[in-house]
Amino acid sequence: MILELFIENYSMLFSYSSRAVLNSIASLPLLLAMTMGLSAQAQSTAPSLNTNTNDLRPLVQDTSLLSMQGGRRLITESLTSVQSQDYATAVVKLQQARQVFNQLSNLYQRLFTSFSGIDNRTADVLRQSAVEAAEMRDQSTYQLALVHRAQNQPELAVPLLVQIISSQNPTTDLGKKAYEQLVQLGFVSSTATNSLPTSTTP
Repeated sequence: MILELFIENYSMLFSYSSRAVLNSIASLPLLLAMTMGLSAQAQSTAPSLNTNTNDLRPLVQDTSLLSMQGGRRLITESLTSVQSQDYATAVVKLQQARQVFNQLSNLYQRLFTSFSGIDNRTADVLRQSAVEAAEMRDQSTYQLALVHRAQNQPELAVPLLVQIISSQNPTTDLGKKAYEQLVQLGFVSSTATNSLPTSTTP
C-alpha cells in the first residue's frame, strides 16, 4: 500500500539511524486503512522541534524554514495532506522540503570545506550536519516519489527514484527501496542481487 509505505517512511524520518525496508505495495483504494494508527505512532516518535524554549535565535524556532525543523514541519504537513488524499498539496509540501534540505546540505558542506584543516572539530560537526540534511532530502524525495505513484504518475516518480540511488548508492536501505520501486513500476526488469553489501552511509 502506497500510503502505508509513505507513513512508515515518515516515521523513520525523525530517527536518522533508523531505516526499514518495505517489500510490497497493494492497490490504492486500501491506502487509508492503516492511516490513523501509523500516523499516531509516527507523530508520537517525532522529537520536539525546539525543546529549548530559551533559545530565541530565529533559525531555531519552529516557524523557521531554513532549518531542519522547518523541513520536518513541511513533511508533517504533507502527511496530513496525504491522509486527506490531497496529493497536489502534498507534492508542493514535499518539493519545498526537498529544497530546504538540499540548501541546508549545500550550505553546511561549504562551511565544512571552509573549516577543514583550520578547526577540525567544527568541521566534523558541520560535515555531520551536511550528511543529515542530505539524508532528509533523499527521504523526502522518496516520499515525493510515493505520492506521484499514488497520483498514477510514474513518469514523475522514476527520475526521483534514480536521484535517490545516485545520492545514496544502491547498497543503502533507502537506495534498495528506491530500486525496488523502479522494479515495481517496470522501469527496470531485474531485481538487485542479494549479494550487494549493505551500507548505511549516504
